[in-house]
Amino acid sequence: MSKIILSCAVTGSIHTPSMSPHLPVTAEEIAQSAIGAAEAGAAILHLHARDPANGRPSADSAHWRGFLPRIAAATDAVINMTTGGSAIMTLEQRLAAPKEFRPEMCSLNMGSMNFALYPMVQRIKAWKHDWEKPFLEGTEDMIFKNTPRDIAQVLQVMGAERGARFEFECYDIGHLTMLQHFIARGAVKPPYFLQFVFGVLGGMAAEPDTLTHLKRTADRMFGSDYQFSVLAAGRAQVPMATMAAAMGGHVRVGLEDNLYIAKGVLAESNASQVRLIRGIVEGLGREIATPNEARAMLGLKGRKETAI
Repeated sequence: MSKIILSCAVTGSIHTPSMSPHLPVTAEEIAQSAIGAAEAGAAILHLHARDPANGRPSADSAHWRGFLPRIAAATDAVINMTTGGSAIMTLEQRLAAPKEFRPEMCSLNMGSMNFALYPMVQRIKAWKHDWEKPFLEGTEDMIFKNTPRDIAQVLQVMGAERGARFEFECYDIGHLTMLQHFIARGAVKPPYFLQFVFGVLGGMAAEPDTLTHLKRTADRMFGSDYQFSVLAAGRAQVPMATMAAAMGGHVRVGLEDNLYIAKGVLAESNASQVRLIRGIVEGLGREIATPNEARAMLGLKGRKETAI
């Protein structure tokens, strides 16, 4: 098996500050948490921005600027900027910061979907900010929009024009078909990095049979031109990541995907999750990839070609 790429999703836009005191929201917290994850072994840092005043997901380049240079100065990990942002953002808002900073890598959701977070409301007894509860409740009637036209625009603006490669986030098997469509259009070149996403209400459940079906389908569609990684939201994070590692894939962990380190125990840092999964995959005989090895495996342009 090839070396395994550990990705860490540092803060995301799903969890809110009331869910965990350890969720990084300020520039200093995001920077330090990302640097800690890289030091623990994460080769790729999947990043979102937040408003430091209230922890709300942000598309403001100024908020990105608060932590990106700090991360770049402290680690050579691959900086992967979201183009998904948050379901409440327009595509133009989601692309504003990536267009400015021209990262090596961006995430790209491969379709529109229900993205239902409202069941989380029941778990929170005290709210830190007045935006949190309405935001979560509103996802009962919310669609994350990424139409074929949107996807084409991201591929053009961030890929063709700025040289970024993509973490193709696939929440359903139809998202593989959408990727195949854009490959046929000549908009995407190998190697392809597929992130199979499990456990979001509106996407695939975290079930082993589904992962094996996705892997077989991707083998048929993309042959040897792709690498796959797995993330699973919540309690399925570690079991599904372990299965992916045993199958020869890569893994993603982090507080965007799961706030816990064990049943009922909040993770105090992203690094703690990276260390946990690193120990498991190394126990399976996998060797973790360095950032530069990940760059070579995924065909990335390199840090020097960014504006970070």
